[in-house]
Amino acid sequence: MKKAISILVLIITITSCNSEKKEIPLAGTWRLISAETTEKDSTFSTFNPKTKMIKIINDTHFAFFNHDLNNGKDSTNAVFFGGGGKYTLKDSTYTENLEFFNNRQWENNKFEFTVKIKNDTLIQKGIEKIEKLGVDRVIVEKYVREK
Repeated sequence: MKKAISILVLIITITSCNSEKKEIPLAGTWRLISAETTEKDSTFSTFNPKTKMIKIINDTHFAFFNHDLNNGKDSTNAVFFGGGGKYTLKDSTYTENLEFFNNRQWENNKFEFTVKIKNDTLIQKGIEKIEKLGVDRVIVEKYVREK
């Protein structure tokens, strides 16, 4: 009987060790390194090297912040925006529920993306669509993990 229990414990241990989780490790701080948008038949870069954008993701929420690198000293080029909310992740489908944003017309919208991580790079691709604002575009953003 002891031998049977030992074998059962061994089987359970091996099985639990070999079960792979298919979670994508999104938690962390990410810095935007490239961004492009496709609207109708045109694709163009929306990455601005004069700003820095980070995205912070924890177990339940995301937040993003973007600001100019001149510390806002030139008021004609001073930039700051930020937003965040809850998100869901199922396999590689990442859905942001934008609850907070300085452009209030974007709030309370959902944006669904496909995400993948390769080494320290997060690639996020999806559709931003807000009918009341006439927004309908595909975006692809690449982030590198901040250390």
